[in-house]
Amino acid sequence: MSTPLVLEQLRERVAVMEGGPARLPVPVVASLAGAVSLRTGGSYAVDADSLALSLVAGASSAGEWVGFVGWPDFGAEAAAAAGVDLARTVLVREAGEQWLEVVAALVDVLRVVVLRPPARVDAKSAGVLDARLRKRSSVLVVAGAWPRCEARLSLEDVCWTGPDRGRGRLRERRASVVVRRGTTPAVRIDLGGRAVTEREPLRALG
Repeated sequence: MSTPLVLEQLRERVAVMEGGPARLPVPVVASLAGAVSLRTGGSYAVDADSLALSLVAGASSAGEWVGFVGWPDFGAEAAAAAGVDLARTVLVREAGEQWLEVVAALVDVLRVVVLRPPARVDAKSAGVLDARLRKRSSVLVVAGAWPRCEARLSLEDVCWTGPDRGRGRLRERRASVVVRRGTTPAVRIDLGGRAVTEREPLRALG
């Protein structure tokens, strides 16, 4: 078991001993399970949309409801290919200036919420959501920068295959995911090839 995961388990035990809300594990897909563990009450930052989809796919395929906020170009086919169950997905394409209220409302009823912030988020706004996450035992995944988060996932060493001699479509992508948690050493995992899928609109709220 990696050091970051051991530290996460120790934090969980301390929270229980101090009488805080239990931080329950949330399923992650097998390709990420060795590098990151999701816990309720936590926020996680990613630097690529595909990482956000992969990070919530485990919870979604396990039967949890998930939500996406601020994704005007959300692709249903790509989400489904990543393992997201569209039948249990809430999408708010545009939240505008009310994004904080929208996310807080979804956190109240969904296990995992993915956010694309409309602008740089200040520490005060992040703190409001952090408290809400702990109270409601939810998880926040942020596609972009976030003042405080349990882990930051970055997509690196991306390599595409195809087209052949300048013709055809991109067929496959290989990449590495690097997970950083505070001052602990970063964890790197290599992802296998993934077929490229076309994007398809998803009926949205808002």
